[in-house]
Amino acid sequence: MSPVNGEFDGRDYPTAENSGHGQTRTQLPDGESHGFGDTRRGNRSGFSNRNLLTVVAVVVLLIAAIAFANRGGGSAGAGSGGSSDNRDTNRDTAAQPTAPTGEKPVSGKNGGIASGFPKTEQGAQSAAANYAVALGSDGMFKADRRHEIVAAVHDPAVVGKLQGDLDRAYSPKFLANVGLKSDGSAPNGFTFVSRTVPVGSKATKIDGDTATVEVWCTGLVGLAGESSTKPVSETWFTITEKLKWTNDDWKIESSKQTAGPAPVGGDDRASSAEEITNAVEGYGGFTYAR
Repeated sequence: MSPVNGEFDGRDYPTAENSGHGQTRTQLPDGESHGFGDTRRGNRSGFSNRNLLTVVAVVVLLIAAIAFANRGGGSAGAGSGGSSDNRDTNRDTAAQPTAPTGEKPVSGKNGGIASGFPKTEQGAQSAAANYAVALGSDGMFKADRRHEIVAAVHDPAVVGKLQGDLDRAYSPKFLANVGLKSDGSAPNGFTFVSRTVPVGSKATKIDGDTATVEVWCTGLVGLAGESSTKPVSETWFTITEKLKWTNDDWKIESSKQTAGPAPVGGDDRASSAEEITNAVEGYGGFTYAR
């Protein structure tokens, strides 16, 4: 993703189907301390600057922040989803409920991010979901942590160029548009929220040492605090990650994001800035296993 103009429009209500084999479960990682909370209904993001999008096309989760930063201007649009080879049509493609399975999640960690995924379809889906969470975190807005995240989840062959591209994308001007200081920290009295929550995943192609996985996500992004002009809002998007088996693990070779599918907004009461801040500080994130 890249710092480009866009806005939340979030009023399309396409149906969504999550196909997969095996069920999804989540487990809290040790020592994780940040979290997310309920918020008022926001809208999802769009793009207009193709050049910057191309620059950082292998990173996918800055889109929501861009739309958040530029809320109220620009026209909404969705990136090209591209096409993927389908798996055997005789295989079961019915949506599976979210429920625990008997398998343990991966125990490895690389820079605080789950690692050591098996070379299986489920392993590829788990990797893609966990990498989506990492790339959608608030750590991406701080240079040192961003470098760690990018190196941990990407194929080493693409890391060098990507780091430079992202450093230019997360410029002081862009951070100011988001409402952050030049070092990526929130102003005094505010809590910056950027969190991605996978809803479901499916592998659309498995071929030896490569895999393509789609992860349907919802996200929270904004500044929580009294008198915030950029309150925390929700987004819905689908991330497509092309993974490569390298160094005995799945790593991202390239990725892209499209808007939706987005459900109809509910009638939930918008929480106060204090409630959102307390939730962010009090609820930890998850390690996702397929």
